[in-house]
Amino acid sequence: MAGRGRSGGGGRGGRKGIGGKTTPSVRQMHTKVKTARGRSNSSTRWLQRQLNDPYVAQARADGYRGRAAYKLLELDDRFHFLKPGKRLVDLGAAPGAWCQVASARMGTAEGGPGLVIGVDILEMENMNGVELMQLDMREPDAPDIIRAAANGPVDVVVSDLAPSTTGHGPTDHIRIVALVEIGLEFALSVLVPGGNFVAKVFKGGAEGDLLDLLKENFTTVKHAKPASSRPESAETYVVALGFKGRKKIEQENKAETP
Repeated sequence: MAGRGRSGGGGRGGRKGIGGKTTPSVRQMHTKVKTARGRSNSSTRWLQRQLNDPYVAQARADGYRGRAAYKLLELDDRFHFLKPGKRLVDLGAAPGAWCQVASARMGTAEGGPGLVIGVDILEMENMNGVELMQLDMREPDAPDIIRAAANGPVDVVVSDLAPSTTGHGPTDHIRIVALVEIGLEFALSVLVPGGNFVAKVFKGGAEGDLLDLLKENFTTVKHAKPASSRPESAETYVVALGFKGRKKIEQENKAETP
């Protein structure tokens, strides 16, 4: 299971740091990286992209563990799912940027009520207001472990997970859809009625059976591409709001059965 990118983002003025606004305002000189001996062309391109990405520098300035923080900030600015006193699970949480944003906006970083649980198969460094669990969400007992840790169901499940890409579009799309489906099944097992699910998808978004499943289980399903997503990236996010609850879904399905 692959986690979100490990990089950060850039800025001048208007930054509030962790939990603040989202888009860096920055002028940055373009840095060109020479190909060093032993460094592949792809790693050179990655390094050059990092050096010239304003969100990378801004994340360091704001104290975030990765540039992905700004994506969650933008999504929450639009859909308002990070609320004080609620309980949230971040799937594939390493290195922790989304947990930082969630704990700041939900108030757990300052010791307020609520709960933020970061789940990943990788070990992570501790952070204020976040309970970290080294756990594979694909394990059959993972939902039970989370419900026990949260003393019941949770209000929000977020996932910035992405599989390792192959460069072959159709293959990569199948992989990300499979990963989102796993995350969705996990969410359906741990969410309270009225809960929310946010996950990364690639170009094409949630479609077909996945979109049908989301619409069946949530009252509202939207797609959004944050400005902080790299322009060349095929990623977008699905935001599913208002979980109907297992009982209501079962009742609806029963009513539709001839």
